[in-house]
Amino acid sequence: MKILHTADWHLGKRLDRFSRLEEQVLIMNEIAEIADEHNVDLVLIAGDLFDNFNPSTEAVELFYKTLKRLSNNGKRPVIAISGNHDSPNFIDAPDPLARECGIILIGYPKAKITPFALEDFKISKSAAGFLELELKGHSFPVRLLHTPYANEIRLKEYFGEDKEAELNNILANHWKETADEFCDENGINLLMTHLYMNKKGAPLLEEPEGEKPIKIGNADLVFSDIIPDQIQYTALGHLHGFKNIGTEEKPVVYSSSPLCYSFSEAGQSKYVSIINAEPNQPVSYERIALKNGKPLVRKTFQSVETAVEWLNENQNSLVELTLESETYLKAEERKLLYQSHNGIIYLIPKVKNQETDENSLADINLNQDIQTLFRDYFKSKNGGQDANEDLINLFNEILNP
Repeated sequence: MKILHTADWHLGKRLDRFSRLEEQVLIMNEIAEIADEHNVDLVLIAGDLFDNFNPSTEAVELFYKTLKRLSNNGKRPVIAISGNHDSPNFIDAPDPLARECGIILIGYPKAKITPFALEDFKISKSAAGFLELELKGHSFPVRLLHTPYANEIRLKEYFGEDKEAELNNILANHWKETADEFCDENGINLLMTHLYMNKKGAPLLEEPEGEKPIKIGNADLVFSDIIPDQIQYTALGHLHGFKNIGTEEKPVVYSSSPLCYSFSEAGQSKYVSIINAEPNQPVSYERIALKNGKPLVRKTFQSVETAVEWLNENQNSLVELTLESETYLKAEERKLLYQSHNGIIYLIPKVKNQETDENSLADINLNQDIQTLFRDYFKSKNGGQDANEDLINLFNEILNP
């Protein structure tokens, strides 16, 4: 059986004021094409389906269209869980219609999915946080333990957490009891969750820059060693880089986001995971690189001329541009940079530090005129750097509106 694992779509995501929706349309189409080309039997989407609790109409439309295409008009089951960016109620809302298209949406932890049957597959068993699928053409079932993102309130509500209990213990007990009851060697056994999971003893993996953090201290840190032995593959969401924190025999995989969503991800390749699985055997998986989407680039230049030359040659990128110079950028220099490239997300002027004589700034004569005082103040706050004429002119405009 072939299974496609993807996560962290963040539909509706913006990078500062720049919409990524056009790129997301292309990348969703690419993921659907990969599912068809590899003839996958099942699709797993491990949370952060949208970028916020109230996604735009365009993002919602893209989501439903993509799920319908992935489901191959109800012939291929698609299972999606909510992440920490998603509203569980919003994810659950279209369930009665979605299941008619072979789409299973799971918003809350310990959800029990109502069994249903379509022509090509059916849910044969269901329990809190668990479902079993039987697919046409396969003699064995697929079992899935599913745990959407659970904040502290949901943990208490759905897992009966008391203040002294640890998240690891809560999940370990729930997953083990479920796996012991339903998962044997006669089917494929999977886990899908949207949590901050790390291998015990390994360096902590960094959460994406700009991402809503899950891990607050170590209270929400989940270790991969609590995954039940029966589980053959764990499909993770939340971290945006592809990484297997399990073993080759029992992978525990962050499949990555489909696009680079912050400049901390600049230069990263993005993937989906294609899993080959059969009962009572180690799974194998292949990461398939995604090709669409604009690259995010961090660049530093010493001169405006060099920056403009590079910008003109790299028009299809989104750029965080740092300009290091002896003086602050002039208005006409800023204008020239932005005219050279429409994908400058951040422009960061950086004035080189100059050696200053601290004693020369220690005594300030308050009887000086206001413009001289401003120059002295600016110099004291900026490593001895003098204010340029643009700043002085702006200051004068403020003084004399």
